[in-house]
Amino acid sequence: MKHADIVIAGAGIIGLTLARELVSQGVRVLVLDKEDRPGKHASGRNSGVLHAGIYYSPGSARAATCLAGNRLMRAYCKERGLPLTESGKVIVAKTEAELPVLRALYERAVNAGAEVSLVDQARLREIEPHARTVEQAIHSPLTAVVDPKEILKSLRADLRASVLAEVRLGVTALGPGGRRVLSTSAGPVEYGALVNACGAYADKLAHQHGLGLRYVLVPFKGVYRKLRPEAAHLVRGSIYPVPDPSTPFLGIHFTRSVYGDVYIGPTAIPAFGRENYGVLQGLDAEAPEILWRDAVLFATNPTFRTVALSEPRKYLFRHFFADAAKLVDSLRPEDVAPSPKAGIRPQLVDVVANTLVMDFLTESGEADLHVLNAISPAFTSAMALAPVLADKAMALAG
Repeated sequence: MKHADIVIAGAGIIGLTLARELVSQGVRVLVLDKEDRPGKHASGRNSGVLHAGIYYSPGSARAATCLAGNRLMRAYCKERGLPLTESGKVIVAKTEAELPVLRALYERAVNAGAEVSLVDQARLREIEPHARTVEQAIHSPLTAVVDPKEILKSLRADLRASVLAEVRLGVTALGPGGRRVLSTSAGPVEYGALVNACGAYADKLAHQHGLGLRYVLVPFKGVYRKLRPEAAHLVRGSIYPVPDPSTPFLGIHFTRSVYGDVYIGPTAIPAFGRENYGVLQGLDAEAPEILWRDAVLFATNPTFRTVALSEPRKYLFRHFFADAAKLVDSLRPEDVAPSPKAGIRPQLVDVVANTLVMDFLTESGEADLHVLNAISPAFTSAMALAPVLADKAMALAG
């Protein structure tokens, strides 16, 4: 039996930044992950955008950590020499009806302390010459782009360099194995405190500990396409639409990666598996249960019903292109190429209220802390969220 002051299940961005924070405070940490490398799922498959505190409700955990996390992550990349492009972002209005939402979003961002400006079409042309908007747009200069996989590799290297940390890959957390004991595929592990940072499987491990029982994960698939190299000049940084404020999704957008590729996406298509990246890839015995959850939400939740009716059609190129073309002038169908890039958003649902959970969420037991809804901007927020989670975990460990 192994022992650690704190055991972290999950080596995604939340697990690794938390481990780094705990080690900096002299805590002995063991990180476990079922995969052969850190961040193989949501953390390593996101767009690489560091958000800048624009979208999130005042008083929410997402609002409290996003901007601070952005600054910490940018500083970390500069310190470690990791890929970082501080290219900024614009948010554009596709129709006149979206202008009140755009202006309300701007006011929310200003009140949250974000560095944003409301620009007219002439100024927008200077920032993003091919971006299309109605009257005004939001400019966010602090939005940046990173390589998530390089950050994850660097965090793992940080932990390898410490005598207080161990990362064990290929080890699955199976559930409680006794008081302050975690049963794993490699045998039992004793802990002072357990942190569940399992991402798409966090609800399962929480339920095994008798917590988070009113919450279940419903996966959404994010599919991307990309601009062909000869059309990549159409986008300098990131171009986003005004989001639907009733959903937690930001809509199809354009992002220039740190390597110069311009990706378009992601969609938010209801998926039928926690790792359902392809049409059939990732389907398993849980698919009927997920389909049932989707059916209940479709019947009871207007927001989910809107998403479920509008997003799946974006599998078809003409619908995907139609959305994208509203954001960029001179975009032609032949400018858009397929991309293998796809991700799963592990979106938590409150099955009692039949609503999508819109904020980060944690629940605690006697010696276990469960991070249940690490949705966007979790990657951006991670370094600011880590001290908060570390304090909670250390209190449980005594």
